[in-house]
Amino acid sequence: MYPLLPDGIRSNRTDNLNGLDMHWLEAGETDRPVVLLLHGFPELSFSWRKVMLPLAEAGYRVIAPDQRGYGFTTGWDGDYDGDVAACSMFNLTTDIVGLLSVLQIDRVDAVVGHDFGSAVAGHCALIRPDMFASVALMSAPFGGPPAMRPQQAAGNIHDDLANLPRPRKHYQWYYSTRDAAADMLNASQGLHDFFRAYYHVKSADWPDNRPFRLAGWTAEELAKMPTYYVMDLDRNMAETVAPEMPAPAEIAACHWLTEPEMAVYADSFRQSGFQCALNWYRCSTDSRLGPDMRIYAGRTIGIPATFIAGAQDWGIQQRPGALERMAEKAFSDWRGTHLIEGAGHWVQQEQPDAVIEQLQAFLQQSHS
Repeated sequence: MYPLLPDGIRSNRTDNLNGLDMHWLEAGETDRPVVLLLHGFPELSFSWRKVMLPLAEAGYRVIAPDQRGYGFTTGWDGDYDGDVAACSMFNLTTDIVGLLSVLQIDRVDAVVGHDFGSAVAGHCALIRPDMFASVALMSAPFGGPPAMRPQQAAGNIHDDLANLPRPRKHYQWYYSTRDAAADMLNASQGLHDFFRAYYHVKSADWPDNRPFRLAGWTAEELAKMPTYYVMDLDRNMAETVAPEMPAPAEIAACHWLTEPEMAVYADSFRQSGFQCALNWYRCSTDSRLGPDMRIYAGRTIGIPATFIAGAQDWGIQQRPGALERMAEKAFSDWRGTHLIEGAGHWVQQEQPDAVIEQLQAFLQQSHS
């Protein structure tokens, strides 16, 4: 069980019927309507610690699993040359449906996903709308299923980035490389300080997080983003965030993520490594690993849906037009986009009260 969890959050584990011994946190009475919380990268079920009890007090059974490749969940393949397809969105969704089956839960009031968990939540809504009554997406827009015939982009964006006057590369394709996991695990500044700098630079505490809409998917436009999204070509992620390590006084003043809480992440990833978690990125960047989702091409998701993110989060703008496509095309029962001031990418940790308020309003509105 993770340390520093508030009293009232329980730790459990079970076979999920899809190859995992899955660890999950729970709060609230077991006979209440279910809210399912899905974390992103590099996070844990622990990332939901600030919202679980308030949702339980509002009358819900709240469940937050460590997903495939993360935390105390075991049974996954952490080899770069191993079973990468196990981290496809179809299989990650099967992980969640398997867990719910074991728990004898046939209906979830809301599936809530943050960051890469937003993609899993979106696929839960796409594939099993009979099981998931509503969906709340956080920090990463979900644009629906891929097209049956993907649009061919002109040129090669990666060559274009590498050929800029300041050569660059996209972080998702860097995360798909063989070296990325070891680069972070063996960061020269140490794993704890890597996490501190990474979390800091993607939060509202970093003053240069002032996102705006990009004009298009071109190298020149992408290069306007911070280097933790579009990296310098010759730097890894640990080297990228190291110069932005906050000063001791800034760390002491970080109310939303204390040093002991930061140590929970560092200790967990020191044990699990990063590779299986990074295999999620490999499945998203390699078109050969996700063709099964094309069967849903053109399908619009009909359950109530909403989006919550930090107003200082570049993640909402990293794919030009993604916010608009999500609200206008991917869903037919859109309940609003909500950007929270004073929060960057880690919105449920940076501004938990505002997130709780938005989630409770959404739940009441979509199930009244």
